[in-house]
Order: sequence, then structure tokens, then C-alpha cells
Amino acid sequence: MNNQDLINIASEFGSPIYVYDAEKIQFQYNRLTSAFNKIENVRINYAAKALSNLSILKLFNSLGSGLDTVSIQEVKLGLKAGFEPSKIIYTPNGVSLEEIEEVTTLGVQINIDNLSILEQFGTRHPKTPVCIRINPHVMAGGNSNISVGHIDSKFGISIHQIPHLLRIVENTGMHINGIHMHTGSDILDIEVFLYASEILFETAKHFPDLDFIDFGSGFKVPYKTGDIETNIEELGEKLSEKFLGFCEEYGRELTLAFEPGKFLVSEAGKFIAKVNVIKQTTSTVFAGIDSGFNHLIRPMLYGSQHEISNISHPDGKERFYSVVGYICETDTFATNKRISEIKEGDLLSFSNAGAYCFTMASNYNSRYRPAEVLWMNGKAHLIRKREVFEDLIHNQIEIDI
Repeated sequence: MNNQDLINIASEFGSPIYVYDAEKIQFQYNRLTSAFNKIENVRINYAAKALSNLSILKLFNSLGSGLDTVSIQEVKLGLKAGFEPSKIIYTPNGVSLEEIEEVTTLGVQINIDNLSILEQFGTRHPKTPVCIRINPHVMAGGNSNISVGHIDSKFGISIHQIPHLLRIVENTGMHINGIHMHTGSDILDIEVFLYASEILFETAKHFPDLDFIDFGSGFKVPYKTGDIETNIEELGEKLSEKFLGFCEEYGRELTLAFEPGKFLVSEAGKFIAKVNVIKQTTSTVFAGIDSGFNHLIRPMLYGSQHEISNISHPDGKERFYSVVGYICETDTFATNKRISEIKEGDLLSFSNAGAYCFTMASNYNSRYRPAEVLWMNGKAHLIRKREVFEDLIHNQIEIDI
């Protein structure tokens, strides 16, 4: 998928628009499974929250992937996309017991991350297999907003609460078939991840009837040339050795599970937006595009950096631009960034737009959410129509005033 392909897609389907490269998704999936090829039973559960379009879910199902979900709605999307219930794991946070019980009727793997719900669920459903999410108190990434394994995190059951957890399991007689952790996104040092895995292995020894151990994910991908990324191949070699050693000590083979999202789809995505206006002030040249944080909020929410290129004139002389949106808020995508000279009407491409981009889009300022396209086998497939005014008011009810 090259610049001309992206220009053609924008011409055919309009802008702004999200475009996903199926070949890149497949490459990343195969790269991850190959890194752990020494393990007989490996389950990759794609994190649906990263990009939950039905066609993307169907693509992962065709690759043999499982599915990691965090809401009953994601579970139902997974089932609609063709996933077998047994290949879906449900890992909610802060949801009601009633939602968990409803998900149980769908036949998927339940993963519980707090003692209160665990005790209630175990008392009412002791025969239903349950995975337990542990908080190892390890901060894998450098950003507290996306690192969820630290001591102040709302996620998981603290390792210091293991004695209480074991009493609940004993008193309810519930069946624990899995142990899970997720330290957070952007793992910079695999040794930190391996340290957390040792904590998970020690916890697993308390449960004699496990089927799997889920190590979460959070693998970092590069956002610019020369950017640091998680060394998946080295992690695969080192963690596989530790996992095989644990299984030998445990007395039987277990399934090793991961739940990657960003690693699988981030680099596959491009976000294409048209430049509405070039505005020069006394100190800054603004390139105002036909989008805003209603479509791509990560730069404003997390300070994430997405490489921006002018695909209409990629070889032009570089100038400094602040790329901004059309929302009636401060929605700055980049400040004083070197980009090939931009003219009104040019198309800009934002890289790493596959993960947590469209899924976090909104209708703020009553703007429509954009279309989505899957580039597969050299052809553009529309997988979500651009919203229109009728979509905006579809669920609204007008009353007489």
C-alpha cells in the first residue's frame, strides 16, 4: 500500500478516512507466533478494544487468533465475527456482577480482577471455570496512563492479597483454570516483563488445575524512524525457556496466552486527512485539516506522536508546520513539525493509526465519524461507511417543547 493507493482511496471514499493494511496485520501476527514456536500450545488473543471493526475481527479469526474482550458488547461482536466462544476471553474492569453472569451464558472464558466480584461469582457459580487477573505491581511502560500493573492501578488483584484470594477459592470451591496479568503498554525493557512473569509463575503454583497462563501484552511498536520497540524475538526466546521450565515443575503442559492489540494493528493503520487551510501567524504556520480529536484523540490524550507526511507532495521542500484540527478546542496533532511543503487541498497521512484511533472516535462538535477501509489483496474494501446526519440523530427522541 503506497502513497498513490492512499490518494486513490481518499478520492474514492472521501476524507478523513482510516485505511488498514491486511498484509501488515498478518505479518505481525505471524511474527509473534514464530517468536514462541518452541511452545506447543500458544494462544494469541487479539485485543478487540484496539480496533473492533467486524471485518478486522473476521480477519483475525481467519488467522486462527483468539479474542480478548473487555465488555459484553465486544464479546457479542466477536461471536458475530465467527469466533468460537471457547476462543474468547472476557476481562472486564469495574463491571457489575450481572454483566459477568450474562457473559457466562455465552460460553466464553471469564477473567475476574477483584476480590468482591470473585467471591460473589464463586459463591453463585462454583463450577464455572474462572481466570484470575493478578496485579504484579510492575510498571512496564513509562506512561502511567497506559501502564496498568503498578501499585496504584485499578486493575487486577494485588499479589499482596493472594492469601485472601486463596481463602475465597477454598470457601467457594470454585474452579480456577487460568492466571493472567497485564503490565500495560509500551514495554521498553523485556527484563522488566520477565521479572513480572516470575511473579505470575509463583502465583500459579497456588492453583493445581490451571489450563493456561496469560501474560497480557503491551509490546511497544515504533512510531518513527529509529524508535525503540519491544524485541519480540528476544522475549520469545527468554520467556519460552522460563515457561517450559515452569511447566516441567508444574507437572504438565499449559497454554501460553497473550492479548496483543497495538502490536498487531498499530502499524497497519493510516489516517488520511485533507488540509482545509494554511494559516500563518507571526510565529507559526498552521495546517488545518478536515478532522480533529473527535477522530484521532491519542496525541491530545496521551501525547502520542504519529508521523505525519504530505502524500500529495512528498518530495517538496520541508517547512515547519503545526498541524491542527477543526474542533472548537485545542486539538493539535503536531507542533512545529518538519513536513514537505503543504498547500490547501493536500492530503496528509498519519502513521500508526491502527490501534486505539477509530475505536476512540466520537461525534464531538456534532461531527461525523469517518469511513474505514481494509486494503487486502491489492484492493480497497470499504468496511465502514462514513456517517451522515441521519446517523447523528438516529437515537435521539424529539419532544414537544
